[in-house]
Amino acid sequence: MLYAVHIEPAIVLAVASAATHDFSKQLRNEIRLLAGLGIEGDAHAGQTVKHRSRVRVDPTQPNLRQVHLIGMELHAELHRAGFDIGPADLGENITTQGLDLHALPVGTRLQLGASAMVELTGLRNPCGQIEAFRPGLLAQVLGRAEDGTLVRKAGVMGVVVTGGVVRPGDAISVSLPPPPHRVLERV
Repeated sequence: MLYAVHIEPAIVLAVASAATHDFSKQLRNEIRLLAGLGIEGDAHAGQTVKHRSRVRVDPTQPNLRQVHLIGMELHAELHRAGFDIGPADLGENITTQGLDLHALPVGTRLQLGASAMVELTGLRNPCGQIEAFRPGLLAQVLGRAEDGTLVRKAGVMGVVVTGGVVRPGDAISVSLPPPPHRVLERV
């Protein structure tokens, strides 16, 4: 059974966007989420898939990766492993603190600040770009569970259900979907 793990009060630590398909994004004072599209002005915004590898396969796929979220807890883990990684370095739009994003099920809704809402669709699939960004980093964001299952730790993806402005310091509230819960898988 999945459940939300609150480490401390959940907040938005940082927000970022990029108009181009660069690996890292630029930190912002605020970002505007657009319902059904993603982050205003971000290269990955749109109703259909925008990630280049997915576009090559089928450009008509729905965009289940409109918003990328990573917990600051991953950044802390990477620091302990010797990597100087901060918010937006891994391409996330929203860096959270105080919430175990990977423990949440598909369909979880996160209210960010006063009005914006993101519904989680799955896990980010770490790729070779992470290794090119920092040699050795890919091994740090991939692991194996006790049963040998691949564990992806590079963040979660979601779609914008309700638009609004999101800023660092905004509170995050969690609404779980009705059971049965489905584990997040790569999207």
